[in-house]
Amino acid sequence: MQQLTKSFKYLSPFIIYILGWITFTHTGISCWLAMLYTWVFIPIVELFLKPDRRNLDQVEEAMAKQNVVYDYILYFVVVLQFTSLLMFFNSLKENSLSYLDIIGRTMTMGLLCGTFGINVAHELGHRVNRFEQLLAKTLLLSSLYMHFFIEHNKGHHKHVATPDDPSTAKYGQSVYAFWPQTLVGTYMSAWKISIADLKKINKPFWSFYNEMLVFQLIQLAFVLLIFIFWGLMTAILFVCAAFIGGLLLESVNYIEHYGLSRKKTTVTSYERVQPHHSWNSNHVLGRLMLFELSRHSDHHYLASRKYQILRNLDDAPQMPTGYPGMILLSLFPPAWFYIMHKELEKQKEL
Repeated sequence: MQQLTKSFKYLSPFIIYILGWITFTHTGISCWLAMLYTWVFIPIVELFLKPDRRNLDQVEEAMAKQNVVYDYILYFVVVLQFTSLLMFFNSLKENSLSYLDIIGRTMTMGLLCGTFGINVAHELGHRVNRFEQLLAKTLLLSSLYMHFFIEHNKGHHKHVATPDDPSTAKYGQSVYAFWPQTLVGTYMSAWKISIADLKKINKPFWSFYNEMLVFQLIQLAFVLLIFIFWGLMTAILFVCAAFIGGLLLESVNYIEHYGLSRKKTTVTSYERVQPHHSWNSNHVLGRLMLFELSRHSDHHYLASRKYQILRNLDDAPQMPTGYPGMILLSLFPPAWFYIMHKELEKQKEL
């Protein structure tokens, strides 16, 4: 019963879905409640809440690892995500919407695409179970970001904190310079990985074995279906929402590895990924909202660890506040550089 109660805390991110429902069924300021909650309420509260560095003990970790409720919560996200998409599409049919209402609804859908569509897919995409991997791809479809499944698992985790990784931000690089690098770089990297996989199994480019090609066709068909049933404007706004979700995901990538780098061991290889190659945050609201993604060092150290048992590692660099607040800070490069370069200097002294 205690483990069941502990798992319920991961239902708190669904507050955003509730606020999304209000957004898609109301007008005026109500269309901005999810955005205000995520980008105003949480960052302000986390400035005053102390981070929680505690880890589960061995018994608690073993019990949490076997507790299927944690998995069911993720599965439920798939249902809620596509329910929200349908509500978003239908809500755009209203004739009384102002431009601000439409923008608020589109940005809220973008928030859902990034927070749940891509982030939860990230968690499920690391599972070896084919059913869970299928759910991951389905969630990525809701954000038109299916290439992430290929590039993240076979590219980012291999090349993180090196010049070969388009998802790692360089020292002194602003988030605005990083976005084109990672959006284009990860997409092209996914194609390269997919083509290399085809060569290994001696299969042609134009075949169902080309996973990247299949992903593009599925996404194109999905947008076409939206156009057929809801019209051109809805299809365009969905693409905008998906793009916002992608930007949100890549903003998270920006803050997760900014300015960190692995040492070369040979001309072509680097040291193993260590805890000090990822930025972390133990601020509770941000941790729950992103299903412990902010305990990122442990995730990279052992990608197969489920979100509920990710640990705080003592030698992992810590951000001064939670991920939502740090994403906001990154939008103001001078302030970001001022704070983060001080944190990087502290890391050098350790």
